[in-house]
Amino acid sequence: MIEGKFGDDEELFFEIELIAADGLELPVDAMLDTGFSDWLAIDKQDLEGLDWPYVGERNMRIAKGEANFDIYVGKVRIDGEEFDIPVHVGDGVPEILIGRQWLKSRRLVVDMQSNVLTLGGS
Repeated sequence: MIEGKFGDDEELFFEIELIAADGLELPVDAMLDTGFSDWLAIDKQDLEGLDWPYVGERNMRIAKGEANFDIYVGKVRIDGEEFDIPVHVGDGVPEILIGRQWLKSRRLVVDMQSNVLTLGGS
């Protein structure tokens, strides 16, 4: 189980690690976006240096309308486990985002009154 933190506007942040193709591990704060139905989304500039393999593109509906994303296979570590997942890469993604797919195998606990935010095993 990993403990998260609340952002200034009550966003839900969790520390994850992006793992580059050469094995370099980059800890980052990722925001949980329950409106994002996939695994991970990052801005194109955040992709530099990771050297993840490109696999195609996908058009998706987002809050601002339609957007085209390049899809890469990325490696991340969450709660000590490594995963190879599809990563949506686009222009203007304001935060590194983790989406609802993580909630299929992890339990989210949010208790703002007690300042408790966790993401972990069921």
